[in-house]
Amino acid sequence: MNEKVILNATHGTEDGTQLLTVLEARQRLRISKWKLYDLIRSNKLKSVQIGRRRFIPVDALRQYVMALWKESFA
Repeated sequence: MNEKVILNATHGTEDGTQLLTVLEARQRLRISKWKLYDLIRSNKLKSVQIGRRRFIPVDALRQYVMALWKESFA
């Protein structure tokens, strides 16, 4: 799998959205809500809070996937 495919898989939405909801982020990563919150708690995945809602920046999702990709070839 090449780097370009991974970057495209986690690129921002077509409408220019830069923040993903927890549901959108977990659907892109294909993981459970609990696993996503575990990644956030362990600082493996960056997030922001606006009011009472938590969002995951598209760039943070991309960085996390790239880190996984690099780990798999280390």
